[in-house]
Amino acid sequence: MKKTSSYNGIFVMVFAIMLLAANNLGAQVLNKPVAADNPNLAGNSAWTAACASDSFNEYFVNFTWNPPLVDSSNEFVLELSDANGNFGSPRELARVSDKNTVFDFEFEFAVPNDVRGETYRMRVRSTSPAKTSPASDPYPMHFVDYGDPLLISQDGSGDIPPGGSIQVCGGGDITLIPHNIPNRDTYIYNWYRSGTLLPEKGASLTVSSPGMYYVELDYGSVCSGSANTLSNTIQISTGSSLGIAINGSNDVGLCAGDAYALDASITGMGLTYTWYKDGAVVSGPTLEGSTYNINTSISGFDGSYEVEITGAAACLERSASVAIRDLGDFEVTRQNDAAIVLLPSQTTTLGVTTTASSPTYQWYKDASPISGATNSTFNTDQIGSYFVRVTETGGGCSASPKDSETTTIESPDSFEFEVDYVGAYTSCQSSDATLNLSKIYAVSNSGSKTDVTADLLSSFTYQWRHESADVSGETSRTITISNYEDNGGYSLEGTLDSYNATSNSLDVTLSTNISLAISSNGTVLCDGADPIRFDSSESLTGETFEWLRDGTVIDSSTESITAVEVGVYQLRILTHDCPIVSNELTVRAFDESLLSIDKGDNLIIVEGETETVTASGAESYEWFDAANNLLGSQDSFGFQQEGEYLLVANFGNCSVSRVITVEYRDLFAIPNVITANGDGINDLWILPNTYSRKDDVLVTIFNERGKQVFSQTNYENNWPQSTTQFNKLNMIFYYRVTRGGESLKQGTITVIR
Repeated sequence: MKKTSSYNGIFVMVFAIMLLAANNLGAQVLNKPVAADNPNLAGNSAWTAACASDSFNEYFVNFTWNPPLVDSSNEFVLELSDANGNFGSPRELARVSDKNTVFDFEFEFAVPNDVRGETYRMRVRSTSPAKTSPASDPYPMHFVDYGDPLLISQDGSGDIPPGGSIQVCGGGDITLIPHNIPNRDTYIYNWYRSGTLLPEKGASLTVSSPGMYYVELDYGSVCSGSANTLSNTIQISTGSSLGIAINGSNDVGLCAGDAYALDASITGMGLTYTWYKDGAVVSGPTLEGSTYNINTSISGFDGSYEVEITGAAACLERSASVAIRDLGDFEVTRQNDAAIVLLPSQTTTLGVTTTASSPTYQWYKDASPISGATNSTFNTDQIGSYFVRVTETGGGCSASPKDSETTTIESPDSFEFEVDYVGAYTSCQSSDATLNLSKIYAVSNSGSKTDVTADLLSSFTYQWRHESADVSGETSRTITISNYEDNGGYSLEGTLDSYNATSNSLDVTLSTNISLAISSNGTVLCDGADPIRFDSSESLTGETFEWLRDGTVIDSSTESITAVEVGVYQLRILTHDCPIVSNELTVRAFDESLLSIDKGDNLIIVEGETETVTASGAESYEWFDAANNLLGSQDSFGFQQEGEYLLVANFGNCSVSRVITVEYRDLFAIPNVITANGDGINDLWILPNTYSRKDDVLVTIFNERGKQVFSQTNYENNWPQSTTQFNKLNMIFYYRVTRGGESLKQGTITVIR
């Protein structure tokens, strides 16, 4: 057997030397990849440019390499450079692991959807051994993600002019932008003027020279044409600004029937004129129509007028506006409320404003003029119906007087209050509530209501009432209720002179301050255990109450209940305005899985160290050793000694036991060489803790002839006890470690002197 092992070792060594020699004869050669024919397409020619899209993205490259063979775990990876041919951050295109014995094959790949450039290169990398091929020749590669004709317009507005012609005036310029492509700024463009490629490559082109302009997406020398993105054409022409204006004043006042014509400042040049009023065309376009007559006999002739010209000798140009005003028209605007409630002894002021240039005023009460009331404002303490008549006395125009809107002043028949909650309030949830007077209404004989809050808020005296009884000391506009014993309806009364006002009633239902809690002697149901009993923290005598399980009433007469089913238990007292609800207690069915520990049942620790095990899920814990000694009652315990331990976890009246076995970890292997020379270093054969000092472990040592020279249980790491028994420089011994007759370890020990 020994000779066979020696021969095997020699064979492995010779094989390794031969393999090393073979590898030194040469290394793999990875050749540069080249474009290849697509076997799925007709024809037999390699691609010269990759113009990929969503509808087609299938390309092949050919790759060859030379032996020796690569490792069986090798993968060939096809990589792509950046647009400039650099491999600083290569991108993986394809990867194969089944070509490690194929020296000529094709990679299939798809062009990434953000690739756009003319000088991309590819290379192939092997993973085992790690080698990289030379880079391929440069190839144009473009992913054509937009392949529709572009549409260009001025400033990208989407408004393409009729005939596609735009005139640039007075040495100005315009900007052309494609308006139908998403994310347009992420592309490169080819702009053309009358067939000549321009140097600009961005998404916009500012032009001032005449010509025919169009654009396409730049997908390179090959792919641009196949993408079919050529846009519409915009014809740019140039012209001069003539400075058109309307003669005369830019602010003209006219009376009805006046004759007035607007005249353009430029005439006699064969121009076409279009007249505008308030932005809308009122005349034209008319050749040589340089005059516009305003018809002042119609209502609404006033407004803002402009003229626009166009022609072969001029740019399209619009004048500044001229304001035409109707001197016989004016407005009267009331400055007070339409209805006013007036208390006895109060005075109110009525007023208007007007656009008349020289107005006169006459106030009327109940359709009769008021003597001496000839100002824009009028003070009165009388009820009635009022308006003012305004007459224009200036401007040279005859105009009819205008009456203001009518104001009705009336005395109240009664007053009403409106009260509301202040801030957030929720019935049976809020612990306090604030009520406040929000509105005061004056009610007329006809029943109409007028908000007079701002006028009379400080005029009334107030009294809050609770369930029709006065609340002592609560005489302000606001009241706060903070005791649930004061629940009920609240209203506010007020007095002003001979008037008495009453508010609506608001219900206040505050939560009680009683804290209801239920408790139990356990929460886990198990066979043979004591019943789980629920008790209330509050006496239920004289109360209307409900015991609930999972939201369903199960008892309404017993002050303490016993749980016979799993579920969520709760108590509710109904006697008060708001139900008092207790906490919830969940009763679970007993299950040993309720106990969990953060370590396994078998622990291996290093001698001298501590391993802590933490339990969870139970209500209490007890840790015992093999002699049934209580070691601890916390949820965790730190183990330092080998042995078997017991964890008892209590769930109310139920318990779960878990046995935990602790063993020491060996920090070293069984040595096979010792130096018995008496220097105190490695003189003894030291076994790991697993096998030493064990009453049930037998250690036996034999010499090279098979004679037993040592046998001991509870081995004390004390062999050899003397160095004189070794009569040779190097002696070989055999050992066997057994437990109960079963072999645990065996091997050789070489003793060197």
